Amino acid sequence: MSNSIDFNAAEQRYEIHVDGILAGFSKVREDDEIATFTHTEVFDRFEGQGLASELVNGALDDVRVRGKKVVATCVYVARFVDKHPDYADLLL
Repeated sequence: MSNSIDFNAAEQRYEIHVDGILAGFSKVREDDEIATFTHTEVFDRFEGQGLASELVNGALDDVRVRGKKVVATCVYVARFVDKHPDYADLLL
């Protein structure tokens, strides 16, 4: 199984694909230097595989590389950062 995480600018979201099939997304609104994560979802048939965690990890890594800060209104992203304090520096 091959997973990829990409930013889809047109849809304003990070997407995770499993073997080329869209498996979930994390909506993000970007304003200047801030990325506000509003909702994360993994589709039913892909649940229980750790994809949400993989998706958010990849999205936050990308945000860091691009020098942005994060506002986590998405409950999943907020909990993820709580459990992974190495991302706490990204939060506003």
